Amino acid sequence: MPAPFPMDKARKNRVIAVDQGTSSTRGYLLDETGAGRVVCTRQHRQIYPQSGWVEHDPEALLNDVKDCIKAAGKVDAIGLDNQGESCLAWHADTGEALSNVLVWQDRRTEAAVARLKQEGAEALTLAKAGLPLDPYFSASKLAWILANNPEAKAAHTRGKLRLGTTDAFFIERLTGQFVTDPSTASRTSLFNLETGQWDQELCDLFGVPLETLPEIKPTMGLFGTVSIDGHSAPLTASVVDQQAALYGHGCRRAGDAKITFGTGAFALALTGKTLINRPEKGLLPTIAWQSSGHAPEFALDGGVYSAASALNWAKTLGLFKEFSEINTFSAPPAITRNLAFVPALTGLGCPYWDGTAAGMWLGMTLDTSATDMVQAILEGVALRAAQVVDAMEEVAPLGQTISIDGGMSANPWFCQFLADVLQKSVTVQTSAELSALGTALMAGAKTDTHGTAPFQTFTPRENMSEFKPVFAEAVRRSRGWKGNS
Repeated sequence: MPAPFPMDKARKNRVIAVDQGTSSTRGYLLDETGAGRVVCTRQHRQIYPQSGWVEHDPEALLNDVKDCIKAAGKVDAIGLDNQGESCLAWHADTGEALSNVLVWQDRRTEAAVARLKQEGAEALTLAKAGLPLDPYFSASKLAWILANNPEAKAAHTRGKLRLGTTDAFFIERLTGQFVTDPSTASRTSLFNLETGQWDQELCDLFGVPLETLPEIKPTMGLFGTVSIDGHSAPLTASVVDQQAALYGHGCRRAGDAKITFGTGAFALALTGKTLINRPEKGLLPTIAWQSSGHAPEFALDGGVYSAASALNWAKTLGLFKEFSEINTFSAPPAITRNLAFVPALTGLGCPYWDGTAAGMWLGMTLDTSATDMVQAILEGVALRAAQVVDAMEEVAPLGQTISIDGGMSANPWFCQFLADVLQKSVTVQTSAELSALGTALMAGAKTDTHGTAPFQTFTPRENMSEFKPVFAEAVRRSRGWKGNS
């Protein structure tokens, strides 16, 4: 069971967490009583210059971050979580952004990444960074900026170029310090998990000058002082949003795990001080966080690309009208009736990493109803999540409880089926601000003694794990489908 959330009642502190996400920036204030609330929300524009390109305006994002800090008034500490792999270039002297933010969803570097794969370079990124070659990570995007942005090229020639993830840009503009943290650095493909520093060989591979990258400082520590509207406060935490959510779930010990069922389903499991790099299992090792003066905590990351997006797709097809309709089913699970759905609508993530797979129902008959099809979708997402959890447990034992959140966690039938498949208790967190909560706790908490957030727990009732091989066969049949032409 994840440890309780930390908040020392004796500390009368106010902490503002700025959750800078892909679609919005939110300010979450954890006040003197330990109660939290959102005090500011800012939506920002998505920029699509051409197909496959996704950008943000860095100055707009920075203004949103400032607005969220201002909205909190006087605080004792500030925490910041970021998008992870989104990155940009800026000028060392002026702090002026020299490019838009290239968002983690941006795929403009696919051809360059494919060439590196053909040259056999993925063995190096897997061995050192623990990451496959993919445009998702920051390295190829930073290289693209340097190769294609004239202002970035000119700044590099003059020794005035900054390259980094969005957190480093925000922090330098807010505090004057050019820094990032290891959780964010570990998502770039330029970070050596063994040494905890930038790696010259990886930088050379992608063409990113190491000297243009920020200093790496512990996730929880002093990043400088922010002064806005006459108020000053130290910035004491900076972290990737998914790792912040892991902390917000109360995960503190090796074996603690969470799954967020949003657009996709993303699982993170703590492995403590032990780095587990087993690329053949399809898992991504990453830094969870690091406290000042301590060794980093590691985690394993595994993703299912289509989760809530599969349900939303089914809704647009007219298979159901309201989400309340699919909170319960009168029929037994579809998988027990030989009906399966593989949610590979955008390929398969962990443990397969197979972009040739396609979404499909298998076992449909003339009496298969729309309700049956939706039931199979819910089961398919749960069964795919179970495949990720099983891959994790092959290399690191997990606890008997897994914490979940995200839109699909509001469906009680889904949560019970997930518990039955995993044969573990499933704890549903009721807070919608777990990334911000985790960031606030990292920035201002000192102990783990302040109770827990509200939650609901589902315990296994039936053993659905026996149907995993049936589902695995369905997944096998979905693979390679996009290659059939």
